Amino acid sequence: MAHSKEVSLAPVTTGDLPRVGEFLSVHLDSTLTPGQWARSLRPTWTTSHPDHGFLLESEGTVVGVYAALYSETEGRAVCNVAAWCVLDEFRHHSLRLLRAMLAQRDRELTDLSPSGTVIPLNERLGFHHLDTSGALVANLPLPTPGVRLLTGRADIEAVLSGADLAAYRDHADSAAARHVVAVVDGRPCWVVFRAVRRKRVRLFASVLHVSDRDLFRAAAPAVYRHVLLAHGLPFTLLQTRVSGPRPWHSVPLPAQRPTMYLSRTGEPPETVSYLYSELTQVPW
Repeated sequence: MAHSKEVSLAPVTTGDLPRVGEFLSVHLDSTLTPGQWARSLRPTWTTSHPDHGFLLESEGTVVGVYAALYSETEGRAVCNVAAWCVLDEFRHHSLRLLRAMLAQRDRELTDLSPSGTVIPLNERLGFHHLDTSGALVANLPLPTPGVRLLTGRADIEAVLSGADLAAYRDHADSAAARHVVAVVDGRPCWVVFRAVRRKRVRLFASVLHVSDRDLFRAAAPAVYRHVLLAHGLPFTLLQTRVSGPRPWHSVPLPAQRPTMYLSRTGEPPETVSYLYSELTQVPW
């Protein structure tokens, strides 16, 4: 019987990532190989936190994982909770993983891709919903005079500075993040997006970060053209809180897939970023 088996709880160390990747590939999402899972859970930025979430182990075998990505930026410490998966036989131990995650009182918690069953649980635990309203834009190959696009790392690093440059370098090697800088009148606008599936079809780009929302309004058509021609994605999903007011020619979306956060310090929701998270790291 499952209840007779000893089940231990431990942090996920870097050395555990290969077997955690194997577990998640077999039991959660086989579209990612074990190696892809393992690499995705090892952040491309520097963090003071040594671990990658928590795991359950029984008789030397991983039977549950609650993965996390940790970051410290601008004095704000965040634990971004990611993949949560426990074998059915050990499902009654799931709350041990959750309690361990919640016990990290020194960090804000974000859950940026909660599954349907996790959302009501998060709500009971005090998580709040972020505003995901925005728009759907068709990516058209229209001419975009006055806008210069940069995609090479050296070119991007040459025009960014300060916090934008530091954040770009943190994400330049992220598996899911795609980067483009639009330069208008000598001013750069750094845009981060990822490819996403809807109903298992990968047709959409989702904008995760815009460094200058005012400049993005002028540069957006060039970005949409790039997403279509360079990445083969015919549509772009925008969120108002990320990229600013929706374009007039777009289709309004009152809400998109839920994203949630739990603040321990009273930080307002507008401070929550999609950078430094599984949205940039995990290429599902």
